Order: sequence, then structure tokens, then C-alpha cells
Amino acid sequence: METVFDWLTVAIFAAIAVLFLQRSMQDEPTDTMWHYLPPTIGCAIANQLGNNGYVILAVALMMAVLMYLVYLLKPFQSHD
Repeated sequence: METVFDWLTVAIFAAIAVLFLQRSMQDEPTDTMWHYLPPTIGCAIANQLGNNGYVILAVALMMAVLMYLVYLLKPFQSHD
């Protein structure tokens, strides 16, 4: 954990993991594990891009991951 990209992508990944665990505890989960694959891969790629000097691409990809989370996984809505 040396760069800002390491910290940001790990924080986003941790939020994805918490959301997945919370949703998997529901009686009838609305999401499948496959819904969480694109943002986790996006975090890994954004981290590598940022660590290799492609700052604009890394930030754009992290923003795309966050938009995916908000619009498709809807973490702020109750799925009860």
C-alpha cells in the first residue's frame, strides 16, 4: 500500500465486499456473485493503471466503478 490508488481501490473493494456480504445474508438475495465481478475487476485495473502513471484513465475507471455500484447494485436502497 504505497500509492493513493492502492488506498482508493482497496477502499472501494472493501465497500463492494461489505455490500456483497450484506446482500448474501438476505433470505432471497436479489444479486448474484456475477454482479460484483465487473467492479472488482475494474478496481484491479484502475489500481494498475494509476500505479503505472495513467492517472486520468485510472480516475475515469474508478468513477465508472462507482457509477456501476450506485446505478446497478443500488447500495443505498433496501432490498428487503
